[in-house]
Amino acid sequence: MTRKTRPISWIVAALKEFQTFPEGARSIFLTALTMAAEGGKSDIAKPMHGMGSGVMEIALPFKSDAFRVIFAVQLGDEIWVVHAFRKKSTQGIKTPKREIDLIKDRLKRLKEMSR
Repeated sequence: MTRKTRPISWIVAALKEFQTFPEGARSIFLTALTMAAEGGKSDIAKPMHGMGSGVMEIALPFKSDAFRVIFAVQLGDEIWVVHAFRKKSTQGIKTPKREIDLIKDRLKRLKEMSR
């Protein structure tokens, strides 16, 4: 039985931000997203707490920065990348509140669209 690879869709703003990431970081993220699309799970992807089930975060320390990509696996047939950002603070692992609010807002709009 072949498993169907799900399409990966991007919120435009998330894709724009993602395109500013260094090439090496992008390639690692794309590998992790492809694994998710194929029904697997990358070692660097973990559930994002407080966002409901099916919302995953890929956290990548890369050179001197930390990058994050947030995606939802339970929205229709697609995997949705809802946010990508460079985490400025190296202090602590907590995601800044403005990023959390942005993710929640984008998830809400996607859920409304997919009804």
